Amino acid sequence: MVTDLRLALCQCASRGDPQANLQKGLAVCSKAADEGADIAILPEMWQIGYAPCPDDAAGRVTWQEMAIARHDPWVDAFRKAASNLNMAILTTFLEQWPGAPRNTALLIDRRGRDVLCYAKVHTCDWGMEKALTPGESFEVARLDIDGDFINVGVMICADREFPESARELMLSGAEIILVPNACPMAGERTNQLRSRAFENMTAIATVNYAAPDQDGHSSVFDGMVFEPDGQPNGQPRDQLVLEADGGEGVYLATLSLDALREYRRRETMGDAYRKPTAYRRLLSNEVCVPVFKRPDSRRGSVIT
Repeated sequence: MVTDLRLALCQCASRGDPQANLQKGLAVCSKAADEGADIAILPEMWQIGYAPCPDDAAGRVTWQEMAIARHDPWVDAFRKAASNLNMAILTTFLEQWPGAPRNTALLIDRRGRDVLCYAKVHTCDWGMEKALTPGESFEVARLDIDGDFINVGVMICADREFPESARELMLSGAEIILVPNACPMAGERTNQLRSRAFENMTAIATVNYAAPDQDGHSSVFDGMVFEPDGQPNGQPRDQLVLEADGGEGVYLATLSLDALREYRRRETMGDAYRKPTAYRRLLSNEVCVPVFKRPDSRRGSVIT
């Protein structure tokens, strides 16, 4: 049985071209495997380097045409790499989809098999991501790690802004959430991840673009705050395992699965003491507070 999970945060800057990003992505995955990683994680929409979608109609069409199918050779190359390296890979791409493409992350296991394909639910509909089809659900998959299994969920960038994303994944059994990202992360956004990990007792690993594309600060929180015998000096433990700086690199972090699982059995967050019948507004599709009404919101809808 595996007791530790070794994560490789592949914090890269994009070369602005899908084929160049493919070669760079494969290279950092190879380095991660050499370092003994169980999972290598790439930033959001790595295939196109999160290239912006133009505002004009013709530019939007050209951008959308960069989308690739799930079994495109670009994606297949990561399946082959995962198998050859005996390591799981989370790769990301602009996925072809009826009507408009999706912002997709694909988790491939160490045998080169797809185990989870997730499309970003909380697309940034006030900006360029209005040109995307939002995903519709958060799912969890069992990932084989050298004979053991860990329950893995995925959310992408702005999904972290909404507590419901991580909560839904926790309720589906996630022990760790992988978060490809493409925005500035220093400060409060990283603190959001600290909260998501704490309140769900779920490890969270986030991978951002390096400078100059973004500011790096990829991070891992292990979701464990309280010691079994009380807090030394009354202070909770720091659940931050790793926070990168802004530079490119493959950043390695190790999580104790035994400790996380024991903590989840013992402590009080997560689902043990929730009161779901009191949360009636959470499932409403109506905007409850007028100040939050937005004409460009695609609340509860999928673009075609």
